[in-house]
Amino acid sequence: MLTFEQKQAIIESFPQLTKKEISLKRLNYHFEDSLYEKTIVVEKLHPNGNGFIFVGDLLKYEKEASDKGLVNIRDYSEQQLREIIEAAIDYLSEEIDDTPIIEHWTSRQGTKLELEFNNRSWNIYHQGNLEESFGTRDDAIAYLREEGFRLSK
Repeated sequence: MLTFEQKQAIIESFPQLTKKEISLKRLNYHFEDSLYEKTIVVEKLHPNGNGFIFVGDLLKYEKEASDKGLVNIRDYSEQQLREIIEAAIDYLSEEIDDTPIIEHWTSRQGTKLELEFNNRSWNIYHQGNLEESFGTRDDAIAYLREEGFRLSK
C-alpha cells in the first residue's frame, strides 16, 4: 500500500489538480476546469492512506464505485492511482452530446437488437429491455459481432 505522502506526490504530479485542505488533516484535490458542477477528483485523502476518487458512472469502475461514483484508493498501486486519476479528469473534461444514437442490429436467425448511445454508455436492448452495457462503441460492436449480429441497413 502506498503511503499518504506517496499518494500525495502522485496526485500532485497532475498539474490540473488544485489541493485544498479540509478537516482532520485530510485533503481534497479539485479539477477547476471541470465542465460540470462536480470539481473534486480526489476526495478526503487521509494521512492513514485512505481516500476516494470520483469516477461518476464510468463503466470501467462500476463494480468498485459507490452510489456517489467514488472509488476507495486505499490499496491502489501507483499505476492504478495514475490511471484512475486520468480517467476522472477525462470524465470531467468530456463534453457529452445528449443526442441519442440508435443502431439496429440483426442476427442470422432474425433476432433484432438496438445499440443505443445514451448517458456515456453504449447499451444493447432487446425488445426494450437492457441486455448489456459498454463503455465504448468498439466494445459493444465486438460483443454484437461475437454473438453473430450484423448492422442492419
